[in-house]
Amino acid sequence: MDLKQREAWNENHKILTEIILKPEEHSRTIQLFLSQHALLHSSAIGNTGKLTLEDEVLANLDEKTFRNYPAATPDTKNSIAWHLWHIARIEDMTMNILIANDQQVLFTQSWYEKMNNDFSHSGNNMSEAEIAELSSRIDFHSLIAYREAVGRQTRQVLSLLKPGQFKLKVEQNRIKRLFDENAVTQNANWLTDYWSKKSIAGLILMPATRHNYLHLNKCIRIKDKFHKQIKNPL
Repeated sequence: MDLKQREAWNENHKILTEIILKPEEHSRTIQLFLSQHALLHSSAIGNTGKLTLEDEVLANLDEKTFRNYPAATPDTKNSIAWHLWHIARIEDMTMNILIANDQQVLFTQSWYEKMNNDFSHSGNNMSEAEIAELSSRIDFHSLIAYREAVGRQTRQVLSLLKPGQFKLKVEQNRIKRLFDENAVTQNANWLTDYWSKKSIAGLILMPATRHNYLHLNKCIRIKDKFHKQIKNPL
């Protein structure tokens, strides 16, 4: 995505924010969400024929760059591996537990085992040793495939919502599921406190869209800086 496409994405996100709570705009909201969301996952998901932000992350991404930790960028030192894991997990748990009250994608098709990763939570409040472990162990191809599966499921969940449902608040029993399923750790309860105050619309406007957008841009900055360091070592 070039600068013009990023500007368009941000403008459309503003429009989505303006219309999402209007039942009479439900069909338009769903279509706009699907368009925005498609640009944050593999181009295979939306079938738009456009290069997406994830496509940009994965272009020329080798495993050394993917796993590099700590990353020497001003806004994050976490690895690309961690960022991709984090956004996939956040989207999975918020869409499938908090909105759909259904099974997480993580526990279908043996994704947990395929990714060779001991962590099932969101990655918030991890120690440096834990981030280093995740970055070195997680299977690259399985993580990308898992994130694609999460994206496809999100589109299914949102397409089934009815007019007026975007106003519904997150149910507290679903917040409890996050802890019961180790999706969120006890020391990250600030995150569940934040989500417990949100409506479904709030989850759509952050975890499912803006949150992905922010972290994918961080991944691009990490990759670009690491590649420049390789080309121009001190």
